[in-house]
Amino acid sequence: MIFSRLRGILYPNRRENHSCGGSALEKLMHKLKILGEAARYDASCASSGSGRQGRPGGLGNAHMAGICHSWSEDGRCVSLLKILMSNACVYDCAYCVNRRSSSVPRATFTPEEIARLTVEFYRRNYIEGLFLSSGVIKNAQYTMELLIRAVSLLRNQYGFCGYIHVKVIPGADPALVTRLGFLADRISVNIELPTSQSLRLLAPQKPAEAILNPMAHIRDCKLQNAEERLVCRHAPLFAPGGQSTQLIVGATPERDRDILRLSSRLYKRYHLKRVYFSAYIPVSEHPLLPGLGTRAPLLREHRLYQADWLMRFYQFDVDEIVDDGAPDLDTDVDPKCAWALRHPELFPVEINRADYELLLRVPGIGVKSARRIVAARRGRWLSYDELRRLGVVLKRAQYFITAKGKFFGGVEPGHPMLRQLLSEGGQYEQLTLFDAPPAPALAGTVPGLALPAQSVEQ
Repeated sequence: MIFSRLRGILYPNRRENHSCGGSALEKLMHKLKILGEAARYDASCASSGSGRQGRPGGLGNAHMAGICHSWSEDGRCVSLLKILMSNACVYDCAYCVNRRSSSVPRATFTPEEIARLTVEFYRRNYIEGLFLSSGVIKNAQYTMELLIRAVSLLRNQYGFCGYIHVKVIPGADPALVTRLGFLADRISVNIELPTSQSLRLLAPQKPAEAILNPMAHIRDCKLQNAEERLVCRHAPLFAPGGQSTQLIVGATPERDRDILRLSSRLYKRYHLKRVYFSAYIPVSEHPLLPGLGTRAPLLREHRLYQADWLMRFYQFDVDEIVDDGAPDLDTDVDPKCAWALRHPELFPVEINRADYELLLRVPGIGVKSARRIVAARRGRWLSYDELRRLGVVLKRAQYFITAKGKFFGGVEPGHPMLRQLLSEGGQYEQLTLFDAPPAPALAGTVPGLALPAQSVEQ
């Protein structure tokens, strides 16, 4: 079925003749299988944040309202054609399945093949856009030129206006990064490991500077582009979806405190749109890495996403979430509940008097519900029953609020039993990459189960 569909995509005007183009089609199908599967370890493929409009005669658009997100069972976006240009790599990073010394099958797309596949898949409504990365072929500059050619063909020859996210190769020349930024909607450089020490041990060919320098260049280009567009609003956009990065969780001994402090620095210093966390999947035996039978730390990944959400939208500092005394996130309760349990002296808060910043600290009250509460109480005092209609998750919030002076939680903040009531119990026991059946996805996502961080109301 897939074979015949692919034949129709690539050879729409050719008669159904197995002796005509069959060999080329088989090779392309083989490449697609290998490179789609090889791309599954990259989690940072969300397609939000771009405002690229369609144009007459073009194909698609990447406007925020026009991108459809779908999620696999493990919470990863599958609305994009998610592939590598090549899984051949001159680097030998110990944690990577595509490292030079690995015995996996190798394949490489040409820029023309990537452009044609993307356009034809889009025309058939299989995808909304493209997520493109690659192993390092020969060197960073050569690989970047191939990536730029593929995206340039899509934009200029095929008139493709859909969403494109491309990974920058560490160590790439700044001029090539600039060229790519004016073609893609989002570009990113994977930081991969939380510390430069871990990089030296596991990826000695990737110094931290080779990753951070392109990040700084992308930040500077974004700032310069914003100034240019103030002078001329028709100036081309540079990476309108911003930049992001991804780091691996659980491969090295860093604590959650170290990971979140790094994440906070990246947001502040390089103006990143997102930091993605990817639970390490054992792919090889190495004395410095977890064994092949180790379960992927998906619950830890989920907690880090929740903590990251608190820093980005709930005005929490890193040291409020984790500190030297408690360097790891609580596995029983989410980070916001954990913070509230550590500060019983602040609760309960009166829902009709608490300011917006304090409302954001209440478990079960999210950004939208806090804004609704502030707006609704201007005309009247809110009762407990009205809070549910405003979006408050009373299952958690009831222990930390009063409404018109009345407390409905039953167990007051500071009571030893409250932690047990807020505990999420064993709902994460099935988090595994090995036991669950694979989720249906276009581009080979990792099987398993984890909630997308975007869906979690803190």
